[in-house]
Amino acid sequence: MMTAIRTTCAYCGVGCGIRATVTGERTVEIAGDPDHPANRGRLCSKGTHLGETVGLEGRLLHPMIGAKRASWDKALDLVARKFKETIARHGPNSVAFYVSGQLLTEDYYVANKLMKGFIGSANIDTNSRLCMSSAVAGHIRGFGEDVVPATYDDLDVADLFVLVGSNTAWCHPIVYQRIRARCEAGAKLVVIDPRRTETAEEADLHLAIRPGSDVALMNGLLQHCRDAGALDEAWLAAHVAAPEDFWDQLGEGSDLWSVAKTCDVDAADLRRFYELFAATPRTVTLFSQGINQSTSGTDQVNAILNLHLATGRIGKPGAAPFSITGQPNAMGGREVGGLASTLAAHMDFGPEARARVQRFWAAPAIAEKPGLKAVDLFRAVGEGRIKALWVMATNPAVSMPDANRVREALAACPFVVVSDVIEKTDTGAFAHVRLPAAAWGEKDGTVTNSDRTISRQRALFPLPGEAMPDWWIVKEVARRMGWKNAFAYDRAADIWREHCRLSTYDNDGARLFALPGAAQGGNAAYDDMQPFRWGGDAMFADGRFPTDDGRARLVPVAQKPLPAPLEKWPLTLNSGRYRDQWHTMTRTGLAPKLARHRAEPLVEVHPRDGEQWDLADGGLARVATPQGESLYRVAFAEGQRRGELFVPIHWTDRTASGGRTGLLPRPLVDPHSGQPGFKRTPARIEAVSPRWRGFLLLNHDPAERPGCLWATRVAVPSGTLWELAGDGDLKSLEATLPKGERIEAEDRARGTRRIAIVASGRLAAALFVTETGELPPRDWLIAQLAAPDVAPTLLAGRAPGAAADRGPIVCVCFDIGLKTIAAAIRDQSLTDVAAIGAAIGAGTNCGSCRPALARILSEEKSHAA
Repeated sequence: MMTAIRTTCAYCGVGCGIRATVTGERTVEIAGDPDHPANRGRLCSKGTHLGETVGLEGRLLHPMIGAKRASWDKALDLVARKFKETIARHGPNSVAFYVSGQLLTEDYYVANKLMKGFIGSANIDTNSRLCMSSAVAGHIRGFGEDVVPATYDDLDVADLFVLVGSNTAWCHPIVYQRIRARCEAGAKLVVIDPRRTETAEEADLHLAIRPGSDVALMNGLLQHCRDAGALDEAWLAAHVAAPEDFWDQLGEGSDLWSVAKTCDVDAADLRRFYELFAATPRTVTLFSQGINQSTSGTDQVNAILNLHLATGRIGKPGAAPFSITGQPNAMGGREVGGLASTLAAHMDFGPEARARVQRFWAAPAIAEKPGLKAVDLFRAVGEGRIKALWVMATNPAVSMPDANRVREALAACPFVVVSDVIEKTDTGAFAHVRLPAAAWGEKDGTVTNSDRTISRQRALFPLPGEAMPDWWIVKEVARRMGWKNAFAYDRAADIWREHCRLSTYDNDGARLFALPGAAQGGNAAYDDMQPFRWGGDAMFADGRFPTDDGRARLVPVAQKPLPAPLEKWPLTLNSGRYRDQWHTMTRTGLAPKLARHRAEPLVEVHPRDGEQWDLADGGLARVATPQGESLYRVAFAEGQRRGELFVPIHWTDRTASGGRTGLLPRPLVDPHSGQPGFKRTPARIEAVSPRWRGFLLLNHDPAERPGCLWATRVAVPSGTLWELAGDGDLKSLEATLPKGERIEAEDRARGTRRIAIVASGRLAAALFVTETGELPPRDWLIAQLAAPDVAPTLLAGRAPGAAADRGPIVCVCFDIGLKTIAAAIRDQSLTDVAAIGAAIGAGTNCGSCRPALARILSEEKSHAA
């Protein structure tokens, strides 16, 4: 009998445990780990389908210098030599690392040690800067240290949940299911989000506030609690410090009517929220990118922390502010010092901390001050101040704001190294050296999730080709740069033990981050490590904070004026994640089932705005900002506020001709955290009317994207689907078709052309285009890629006879479509979401489709009435 390997999911910061059973050379069965405290056996759609993403298609398997394959020795020698030469000529601050929350803690530790302790610069920053650095800065200002005081266990006993700037049902589905379970027992849910998201659909109250007005909302709530006598005066007196004029500053503009006007919400709804919060001591406020990704992100975080500190809702079961992070090891990176703004192990750049870390590492040099944060780092690359850059496990040419400028900087940099698992990425195209890194399922190390739980990631497969772990790659470069003894690691466990020792070194309790005892037990103990939460289950329960006087801080924050729409840029652009995709889709883009929910990048527009701007639902539109522009498929959405747009972050040049959201945001950052403001960019939109539309189905993944106005890649079983639209003739598209027997049909009146290519008796490709006619559903044609025989109705795009249409996929976990769900509701007289699950299974795995099921149920009831 095959033994399941306990490991941790590769995606979000929930940190779900997995039991993975290897079934073949590169195949694995995935199940949730019922013994892991984060998920208790549940998995979301992404985690459920991890087994579809462990193949070797598209992998970088050998070191590359330019376009040529190289040996490890040659590639590593070149990297070490170029970095040494650059440092010798231009100083340590002329080089930089840009790393990732996809790294394991051990990877992060070695990279941070090399840069800050041996190169002697703090120019190492992480893509976590883009998603949670405002939470870090807020925690340090309020608590004295970057500590998340909440745990997932708090969700099981809270009486009120306030979700701020978080579409939790989509982005953290397992957390959301714990929230819903508690709500079914009587707890209340308030969602604060400009969009009426799937999370907001099931809320007891949704406040669709104006983007950027969060400080006003929270300051108003704190003022209400003070007026209502809901402050914990004893807690404040004993454990919290505040400037003398804190309450005077707070009162200005914090009355109910002023806040309602600033936030653009109904005063009665605002009062309802304020009264509910004041009356419910056991409240957990969860916040995510809607708070962090702002030029006022740190102030917004501190407005939330002020509220919990002043009302004593911290350090108690079911009462805490809770930052839920985006990446699987964003927290681990924060712990080792992966951010340019911290040194290591939650230490800053003060003289004592610098001396302590230098002494522990026996380092020849130690960084003297914080380094360049992500946006400034790439600006320095573009200005020529950074001349050698190493990018690890991330894709900044896609994910950074004003990505065109980032690409220009990469192109101008004298020496760029990229360590990645994927052969062709938007960033890798600028690399002088590419190094093949281990992927999930091959890595061995630790990660820390959003509630401080440390778990093991374990290897399922041997390393493919010449791929190596990131920590090994970095330590080999360090040794070649002359520091052999300091980087004499043989295994990940060696690094883990050093990391643990540093966390407790000269630490008398002033720093809460500490891993006492975790370094003991040798390699066997590391291999057998069980999930554990550092800092305990009730952080700050004793009222002591890691500040000079042991008190937390109330930080004065004021609402900044919100500018009126600009004449040339009258709309406000927001961006975020889709339910079943992850970052730039290098992993999730391989899974056909994960492409079903949102196959193309959509710009969501309120229908009345759509009418105003002459858009067509399902048509194409160009979204432009002062930084750039990109095409999207239009989706009318009643949940959008008027005057606002929403676009996803996932598509790249490798997967679409449009949907390039990174081109659009301004490179403006929060002054405290350096986190970019992705959520509020001035924009405009205009309709685009192509002459024809169509799709291309192939039994392989082409080397190049089809050349036309609109081309979006969709992973399908046994091949690739491209959704297309364009203006010119179709000869260039026809040239992408493979060789084989050609079957054609044409309707000149509708401008319709259909071509199928049959090779060895099986469907190899199909190109369907039309100017005015209809296009068939894709499902049946996709299935023909794996069919042993070519159906006679191939060019009709449907099976012989009548075929059932499932409609758009709603439940990805079980591949259940809208029409199937609606039919089950009608035919079986189903009355609630639980009944739908019992009847057809929809919504019974990760539960992220439950809001959609509730909406379908409501619509069916309305039709029946």
